[in-house]
Amino acid sequence: MTELQHPQTPAHGLLARRYCDKCLPLQVLRSRAGYYLGTCDQDGPVSRESVEYFLTADQAHAAHRSRAWTQRMEP
Repeated sequence: MTELQHPQTPAHGLLARRYCDKCLPLQVLRSRAGYYLGTCDQDGPVSRESVEYFLTADQAHAAHRSRAWTQRMEP
C-alpha cells in the first residue's frame, strides 16, 4: 500500500484517532482492492477510513474533496 501525492482537503482519520490514538491526515491510499481513504504513518498504513474502494486515484481524490464517501465506524 502506498500513499499517492495529490493536493488534499485537510481532514484526520477518525478510526486512527479512536483505535490507535493517532492524529493522522486523511489520504488517498492504494491496496490490491483499490484506492481508499485512510491514514498512514512512517511505519505504513494505520486505518482504512472509507467504506468505499475507488477504481482510480482521481475518483478517490474527488470523493475526498467533495466529501462524497462514507466513514467506516469500526476497523
